[in-house]
Amino acid sequence: MDKDIWAGLSVFAGIAESGSFAKAAIRLGVSPSALSHAMRNLETRLGIRLLDRTTRSVSPTAAGETLLASLQPALASVEQVLGVLDAGRNEPAGSIRINAHRPAAVYVVMPRLSRLAAIAPGVTVELVVNDGMVDIVAERFDCGIRHEGKLQQDMIALRISEPMPLIFVASAAYLASHGMPDGPDDLGNHRCVVYRHTSSGVVHRWEFEHEGQRIEKSVQGSFATNDVDLMRDAVVAGLGIGCLLRSQAEPFLKSGDLVEVLPGQAPPLPANYLYYPSRRQPTAAFRAFLEVMRE
Repeated sequence: MDKDIWAGLSVFAGIAESGSFAKAAIRLGVSPSALSHAMRNLETRLGIRLLDRTTRSVSPTAAGETLLASLQPALASVEQVLGVLDAGRNEPAGSIRINAHRPAAVYVVMPRLSRLAAIAPGVTVELVVNDGMVDIVAERFDCGIRHEGKLQQDMIALRISEPMPLIFVASAAYLASHGMPDGPDDLGNHRCVVYRHTSSGVVHRWEFEHEGQRIEKSVQGSFATNDVDLMRDAVVAGLGIGCLLRSQAEPFLKSGDLVEVLPGQAPPLPANYLYYPSRRQPTAAFRAFLEVMRE
C-alpha cells in the first residue's frame, strides 16, 4: 500500500474518532494544519470525500463511516501486535497518557512517579487533569482514574487508593467575624466556598454524616471554582467555609490558619480506581506503571 495513504488512514481515524481537528491534533501530537493537509491529500488520492466539515464539528460522510468501520479493527490489531513486540523489550520504554481527576492526580499518582522513574527511566508520562467524564479510548489515553461508579464500561479496574478523608474548614479570621456553625442547617447563614463541575456546570452538593444519618445538601456558594487548589486558597483567604481533602488542609491546620468546623461530619471521598481497556495489549511501559500504582 502507498505509505502516504496508510499514514492518511491513521490520521482519518484519529479525526473521525475525536470529532475535531483540534482534539485529533492533541491526540496525535501534530498541528491541526498538518492534519488538514494530510486529509486533503488522502481524499484526493482516494477520489472521495471522507469527512463533512463545519465550523463547529467534523463527522464522517457515508463513505467515511464505511471506511472507519473496517479501519478501526485493523488499527486495533496493529496496536495489539506492537504491544506483543513491545513486551519483548529488556527495559520498558515509551509513553503513557493518563487522565485523572485532580485529587487523584496530586495525592495518588504524583507521589508514585518517582518510583516509576527509578525502575523504568525510559518511560515518559503525560498526566492530564480533568474532573469531568472522558472517553479514554476515543481520546487515546492509556488509562483513566476515577471513583468507583464513574468508570467506563468494559474496562479492567484496579483499586489504587483508600477512601480519601474530607474535612470542613474555615480560616480563623472568618470564624472570628462570622462564628462557628452549629450544624449543616446553619450553613445557610454562612458564606461557603464551593466546587462547580466543569462538564455539567452543577455545583457539587455537600454530604454530611450527622446524628447517625448521611445527608446531602445544596450549599449556596459565595465563591465557586472548578479547581480544588483554588478552593483551598479561597478558604485560607477567609472567603468562607469549605470542604477540603484533609491532606490539603493539614499544613494549614497545623499552622493555625485553618480551623476544623463540624468535626467528624464530612464523609470521605470514595477510593480511586485506575481503569483501562480490556481488549488492549498492555505495553511494557504501561505494565511498569501498573506495578507502581499497585504498590
